[in-house]
Amino acid sequence: MAICSDSILVKALQGKLPSVQIRELSVPDSYEVTPVLRQDDRGVFLEHYRFDRLEEAIGHPLTLRQANTSVSKKGVVRGIHYAEVPLGQAKYVTCTHGAILDFVVDIRVGSHTYGQWDSVRLDDIDFRSVYISEGLGHAFIALTEGATVSYLVSDVYNPVRERGIDPLDATIGLVFPTEAGRPLLSGKDVAAPSLEAAAASGLLPELRQIAEFYKSLSKAGA
Repeated sequence: MAICSDSILVKALQGKLPSVQIRELSVPDSYEVTPVLRQDDRGVFLEHYRFDRLEEAIGHPLTLRQANTSVSKKGVVRGIHYAEVPLGQAKYVTCTHGAILDFVVDIRVGSHTYGQWDSVRLDDIDFRSVYISEGLGHAFIALTEGATVSYLVSDVYNPVRERGIDPLDATIGLVFPTEAGRPLLSGKDVAAPSLEAAAASGLLPELRQIAEFYKSLSKAGA
């Protein structure tokens, strides 16, 4: 049985079998990535990140400049976070232990889905990931104790360009599962402005500017 499984694994690594399935979420420029799980009596093998498959979906290569890990108590909410564009910070998010509900929020002024969000459950069973393009807001809530999240990001952390929006903003209306319990937020996230206040202060990215930035990424990767 192990010999047969190794043969399948070799074919997968050679690109002869599908490794991941990618679908765009209801918020444009964000994607759910579902890996194909190769299971046998030893356990499971999967490719949770494929630069070539992702490039096919988003239209440009993803440059990775930093990798982050967070470990969160059940109920912890992180977000809504984003970085000023350019350069912004695209994120490839995976939950390697436990489970979270991951949110993508469209905060791009002028977008037809402005103020709307989508969510994906990320856990250590299906090992899905979410790709969030520059200019989109990101948040998650931990559904289990010790939920461990890995972020591959396109630029290094720059506190001067980091921004946040109140994750409890009723205008956005993120829905947290009851299984997570009472939401636990940092003081910084509690003090973050609402979507309306951020827009009024000129803190939000504009879709026209973001679209030009996306085009520049495609040209650079051509």
